[in-house]
Amino acid sequence: MKVLIIGGGGLIGQKLAKALAARGRLRGDVISSLVLTDLVDPAPVDAPFPVEKRRCDIADRASVDALIDADTDVIYLLAAVVSAHAEEDLDAGLNTNMLGVLNVLERCRSLGTKPVLVFTSSIAVYGGEVPDPITDHSFLNPQTSYGAQKAIGELLLNDYSRRGLVDGRGFRLPTISVRPGKPNRAASSFMSSILREPLNGQEAVCPVGRDFPHYYLSPRRCVENLIRGAELEAEALGQNRCMVMPGRTWTIGQMIDAMTAVAGPAPAKLIRWEEQPDILRIVSGWRYAFEPKKALALGLEADESFEDNIRYYLEDDLPRG
Repeated sequence: MKVLIIGGGGLIGQKLAKALAARGRLRGDVISSLVLTDLVDPAPVDAPFPVEKRRCDIADRASVDALIDADTDVIYLLAAVVSAHAEEDLDAGLNTNMLGVLNVLERCRSLGTKPVLVFTSSIAVYGGEVPDPITDHSFLNPQTSYGAQKAIGELLLNDYSRRGLVDGRGFRLPTISVRPGKPNRAASSFMSSILREPLNGQEAVCPVGRDFPHYYLSPRRCVENLIRGAELEAEALGQNRCMVMPGRTWTIGQMIDAMTAVAGPAPAKLIRWEEQPDILRIVSGWRYAFEPKKALALGLEADESFEDNIRYYLEDDLPRG
C-alpha cells in the first residue's frame, strides 16, 4: 500500500502522516511507503516504513506527472490556496484550487489505476440563498472565489469517480480549531489565533463579536475522519462522493468560555476586540447550521465539546519549554 499526501507539509498533512505511521495500515493493507509532497520539503516523519519527501506544485502538470506513479494506491489531496489569499489573488486560487485538482485527476486518468482519492473541500461551498439548516441535499452556492474553486473540484471529483477513473471521496471541512503554529492567510485564521496565542501567553486580536457563530472541528478528529474516509467502500458513498465532515457550531464567546473552563481566566484577558471589516465581509457569508447525516451514518465523528478542542491542543500542540 503506497500512500501519497499532497499538502504533506501542512498542519493536517503532517498530523495525518504521523497517524498513518502509528497505525501502519490503511484500507486493510500494510502501508509499504508514504510520500509527502508540498511546495517546499515537508518535515520528516518517523515511521516503520519508508517516508519520501518531495516537492510538487500541483498547478504544474509536469510536476504532478512526475509525482504520481502507477504504484500509488491512496492519494490525499489536501493542498490549497486558502480563502483570503484566493479572494485577493484570483489567479493563484484558480491555478491551485481548480487547475491543480484537474491536473491530479488527469494524471490518475492517464495511469488507468483508479486510486482512492481523498479530497478536502470546504463548507465555503455553501452560502447565499441556501436555507438553514444545510443538509446533504442542499445545493452549492459559494460566495467567495475559494468556495467556488472548491465546488468545481467537487464536481470534477464526482465526474471522474462516475467514469471509474478514480475512487474519489470529498469532505467539506469545518473550520479546524485549535490549529497550532502561526496565523495563515485564511479568513478563518483568527478562529484559532484568539485561542492559541492566549494559551501560549501572547496577545491576540478578535475581529468579530462574541456572538459570532461558526462550525468547528479539532485537528485530531479531522485526521481520524480522513483515515476513516479513505477506508469507506465506494458502494457506501452513493452517487454524490462529497459530503460535509461532522463538526459542531459554537459562538466565539462559547469557545472563549471553554478555554477559560480548561485553562483558567488568564488567557481570555489577552484577547483584544477590534472589528476588521475585510475579514467580517468574508466570514459573514459563511454558513454554520449543518446536518451532516450522511457522514455520521458512515462513521465519521464530531468533537463532543469545545473543551475537548482546547484539551487536544494542550496535549498535542502546546509549545514546550
